[in-house]
Amino acid sequence: MQKAKGTLIPIGGNEDKGIEADEMYTLEFIEEGILYHVVKEAGGNGANIVVIPTASSIPVEVGENYLAAFSTLGCKNVEVLDIRSQEDSETEYAISLIKNADCVMFSGGDQSKIRDKIGGTTIHNILAKRYENEEGFVIAGTSAGAMAMAKEMIAGGSASESFIKGAVNMYNGLGLIPELIIDTHFIRRGRFGRQSEAVAKFPNLIGFGLAEDTGMIIKNGNDCTVIGSGMVIVFDGSTLTHNNEKILKEGTPMTMANMTVHVLSNGDEYDIKNRKVKVLPIEAPFI
Repeated sequence: MQKAKGTLIPIGGNEDKGIEADEMYTLEFIEEGILYHVVKEAGGNGANIVVIPTASSIPVEVGENYLAAFSTLGCKNVEVLDIRSQEDSETEYAISLIKNADCVMFSGGDQSKIRDKIGGTTIHNILAKRYENEEGFVIAGTSAGAMAMAKEMIAGGSASESFIKGAVNMYNGLGLIPELIIDTHFIRRGRFGRQSEAVAKFPNLIGFGLAEDTGMIIKNGNDCTVIGSGMVIVFDGSTLTHNNEKILKEGTPMTMANMTVHVLSNGDEYDIKNRKVKVLPIEAPFI
């Protein structure tokens, strides 16, 4: 299978700078430092950027928030594509925007909405093909928008009921990077347990837990570099010597022995295929 030529940038979101504590109703504002990397990877501030706030329950406000944020970085060609149904994903306008975009940015909110309203549509197929075949094409997403990039997508789950079977809910994502399971707001919302269970369910996949104001630039569908101010926790289940997830009843504490966990920060790199870490040298500047 050929390596994807495009670039993925999953981002861990940011703590509520919106109007509600509930994730679905927040603006999920991203710091300019992270957005700078998104713009740079897309070719600079002349890039055609399309913002898709489908995951949000306040899509108009989220769209305006991104227009202002990208404008601060000098971007002039930014459009908001407000998709609220599968029919919206099949319009000539939507198809034209996605065909001509240099970067598509998915907002935060509820990742299941992205799958339900965009998954399997014409624009989903265009996104996937362009990501596979076009160098310089960028798909970025924060919070829900990052989680939806995976094939096995975390759709929800309890942090307070961590490390018991049934703490995580899985759903089909957009399948852009099927080797990963992505979780966000990872440190502050204590999501270690649900990511652990997700990897227990799919031990051949790699779990990425992204802290807020932290992202990964993923090239060739394989080469990952950490950006931002926080950490990425990597869960590798390929080394498990014991995993009782399959035989447990829901609500039962889980056992996972010898799972490999890495804590990565700005400038560190991860090779998905070989499951190898390359740490930024101590004397090197941050990204």
